[in-house]
Amino acid sequence: MNNISKKEINNRVLSEAEYMVETKNTIREIAKQFSVSKSTVHIDLNKRLKNINYDLYKKIKKILIYHLETRHIRGGESTRKKYENLI
Repeated sequence: MNNISKKEINNRVLSEAEYMVETKNTIREIAKQFSVSKSTVHIDLNKRLKNINYDLYKKIKKILIYHLETRHIRGGESTRKKYENLI
């Protein structure tokens, strides 16, 4: 079992949040950047961050809502690129 301290988790959560505010990257991209699972990033940004830094949580929530509203566009772009590469 991985022994990660609460301080290390809090530091990771804040790093992920600050990175998202700076880059506007998706949860998937942040998970790759920080070498953790998408589930971990989701929990970090939606649950843990609220208790650590509420103002930063509100900024993240706006970004996550934007991602949710535009995901159909990103999905369409991915499909288009996939089929362009096949031709």
